[in-house]
Amino acid sequence: MTINVIETDGFLNVAVVGEMTIYNVSEQKNKLIDFLSSAIELQVDLSAVTEIDSAGLQLLLWLKQEASNLKLVNHSQAVVNVFQLLNLAMYFGDPIVLSSHWKTS
Repeated sequence: MTINVIETDGFLNVAVVGEMTIYNVSEQKNKLIDFLSSAIELQVDLSAVTEIDSAGLQLLLWLKQEASNLKLVNHSQAVVNVFQLLNLAMYFGDPIVLSSHWKTS
């Protein structure tokens, strides 16, 4: 699991790579806390998320609550599957692009 952060003039771009699971979400949250107070806009790239469980979802819900201007972009198939299962796409309000290359179940 890796979080790549690029901060430019108060705009924070975060790319989550790997799993967002109970095993690493605490570490991910600790990395993000320092940037929340100074970020005008927080954009989270989810394209490289390979697995997400309820703890990872809780982190995204927490970010939605704490970040004044949160945008989730480039949702991976794992993220889209969880959002669809729990009907959360409308809650976050970000456009989700479905890929024709994804596996269907």
